[in-house]
Amino acid sequence: MSVFAHLVEHLADLLQPLFGASAAAAAIVLFTALVRLLVHPLSRAAARGQKARTALQPKIAELRKKHGKNPEKLQRAVLELHAEEKVSPLAGCLPGMLQIPAFFLLYHLFSSDTIGGESNGLLGHELFAAPLGERWTDALDGGLLSGAGLVYAGLFVVVACVAAFSYRIGKRMMAANPAAQAGAGEQLPGLGAVARVMPFMSFFTLVTVAVVPLAAALYVVTSTTWSAVERAVLYR
Repeated sequence: MSVFAHLVEHLADLLQPLFGASAAAAAIVLFTALVRLLVHPLSRAAARGQKARTALQPKIAELRKKHGKNPEKLQRAVLELHAEEKVSPLAGCLPGMLQIPAFFLLYHLFSSDTIGGESNGLLGHELFAAPLGERWTDALDGGLLSGAGLVYAGLFVVVACVAAFSYRIGKRMMAANPAAQAGAGEQLPGLGAVARVMPFMSFFTLVTVAVVPLAAALYVVTSTTWSAVERAVLYR
């Protein structure tokens, strides 16, 4: 983790002339953008996979008619169809899974008082008046209209706007592919429930931002915003 801490500190030093006391916060946003840029090829591949799965829906409908009375045989036939067409039904999960380590690195980094036996100097950095190592509950101690409280209020507004935008994109995608939505539960166990919940997932980000250290919250907000824009472009 010390290597990661040095990376954040180095980025903060480079951004210091532009962002002053908020340089570490800017470094986290830049780090998040770099992570998402590295994962972007996988996101493009996931988008192509989604379009390929949509193209398979007529064949899946035929399998459903043929094996509708035998759910196990239907699932096996659908999986075999995906294998024949070289389409993974879970390919879209990979970009999100690869971002989890980066999130937990930031969470642990800004939740630790020491790094390598030395005091964690990153905890002294702020985003305007909000310390990067503190949480929303800490900001509330000074009141909703305190400097830290207003920082979080701004983050919540951004997250709510991004969540609403993502919700509209998700609903539009599901409306454009009603066959996949209707038959998802028969293709893979539990996939139908995931498809129904997916449009609401962005709103859960509000809870995450409220309970994690501000540094991790910045990562979440930046990554969620990137995802919304990326989906709007790739799935248009």
